[in-house]
Amino acid sequence: MSTTLRTAFLRIDRLTLCFLVIALTAICGLPMALMFKVGLTTTGSLDVGPLMEALQSRSVLRALWHSLESSTLSALGAVFVGTLLALVIGLTDVRAKGILVFLVLLPMMIPPHVTAIAWIQALGPASPVLRWLGIAPEIGSTHPLYSREGLVLLLTMQNSPLVFLLVRAALRSLPRELSDAARVSGSGTWRLLTRITLPLLAPSLLAGFALAFVAALGNFGMTALIGIPARYTTLPVLIWRRLASFGPDVLPNVAVISIILALVTLAALLLQGMLQRRMRSSLIGLPQAPLSISLRKKRPLVEALLWGFIALILVLPAASLIATALVRTYGLDLTADSLTLQNFTEILWRQSVTLRAFSNSTLVAGAAALLIAGVSVPLAYFLTSKDRLVRRFSGFGVGQAEIAFAVPGLVMSIAFILAFIKPLPLLNISLYGTLWIILAAYLACFLAVGLKPVTAAFLQMDGALEDAARVAGAGFAQRMRVIFTPLVAPSAASGAILVFLTAYNEVTVSALLWSTGSETIGTTIFNYEDGGYTTLAAAMSVVVVAATVAIMSAMNLLSRHVPSGTIPWRD
Repeated sequence: MSTTLRTAFLRIDRLTLCFLVIALTAICGLPMALMFKVGLTTTGSLDVGPLMEALQSRSVLRALWHSLESSTLSALGAVFVGTLLALVIGLTDVRAKGILVFLVLLPMMIPPHVTAIAWIQALGPASPVLRWLGIAPEIGSTHPLYSREGLVLLLTMQNSPLVFLLVRAALRSLPRELSDAARVSGSGTWRLLTRITLPLLAPSLLAGFALAFVAALGNFGMTALIGIPARYTTLPVLIWRRLASFGPDVLPNVAVISIILALVTLAALLLQGMLQRRMRSSLIGLPQAPLSISLRKKRPLVEALLWGFIALILVLPAASLIATALVRTYGLDLTADSLTLQNFTEILWRQSVTLRAFSNSTLVAGAAALLIAGVSVPLAYFLTSKDRLVRRFSGFGVGQAEIAFAVPGLVMSIAFILAFIKPLPLLNISLYGTLWIILAAYLACFLAVGLKPVTAAFLQMDGALEDAARVAGAGFAQRMRVIFTPLVAPSAASGAILVFLTAYNEVTVSALLWSTGSETIGTTIFNYEDGGYTTLAAAMSVVVVAATVAIMSAMNLLSRHVPSGTIPWRD
């Protein structure tokens, strides 16, 4: 290959990389930078006065403490529950593991606000199921979930699958020789777990705690539906209430509160990274199938407890949600006389807002998934390049996407409002109040989700493929089209599926960005419940849960016909 041709190919590579990094900076970095500028500058100069003033506010301090308290307690609970489930399903000889994994992960795919609505209806005085069983709380009594403990319990159940995924993956990566050596030495099951397995899992447990903590810290739907009636306000709810009550005039004030929330999140992630580096263990040997512990006579009891737990967290709220959706008025007993499909008819055919919400969420989530899948392939290629300068430059762009994903969605919403409340320069087009700003926010917040599996696929490739293609004279576009895209397509599809399922049902990012005409599924359900239309909220939640289960089930059925790694929750 001539020097001129090689120079031309290299120039195309670098131009593509520059374009990607500029785009990432514009969509991820600049909105966050603008939020910090608005919150920390007065009369054009840096001033931490507004931040100090906010930290002296009783309402902000109380909300900050509530956020830290609920996030820490629920993260500890999620680590305990998720790890216990991973150990039982991953290390023992319980049956139907595939179905169990699917059911354990299902709550993670259901929107938090839908989970909150389901449990509110399941345990309240008007619960159709509890009234039918004759064990419902007395009418007029305080709802048992409207408390700090109730919020922590729901956040624990919502985030336990995250820890389960991490610990289960870590168990499968541990060399089998360690377990075999312990068993040969006469170690029992308890000693094996406490002396070998759990210490080696420590970095994964810490990562699971940090992930659950950050997820709870940024949760809006669940903390609003449970926390507001319980007078247990967290920072995301405080931001939402101030902006909803006073409008754009309080943007500088909520920007400061958003900065506090972002700094707490980033501090937690930095602390996690530092502790993980200290706790990391060097392992020798190839990962193999984890040790299978025989439960023998205890297996029926363990399976009964396992299935009972899953039934409790899935069947009870689902039954209550369906029962509420099938009665004319919330609080009526579910009988032959009160049974009706009117609520489903209302949301699926009569209410234009719900039809628009389903259409908007499908369009925006689908577009975000496809765009992220398309961008992830060249971006992951640069991120794993042999050239150190290319890796660092691409890492600068990806780092901004990682921060956008890590900080709570409501913080990114404030950043995007500040960035796009005015018309775009030159174009004189305003994105605020349209679907376009929601799509842009989804791209910024969920790019890291779609990028991770593609990056992992590139890291596993043999560098000889790149060298051979360059020697043969293949340019950047040809290498992408002929070699790399087909190889990483399953991983890109996996990331796109995760992005779609996450964006389709979310409410945290779009809670402050939607307006009339740009409603999403999450905001519509939340508004129905917040406005007292409980039966309509239940009916729409049932449709959303059914659609989520149908999508996940269809992907499970297709898993045998697609490349390994395409379905995110399949081995």
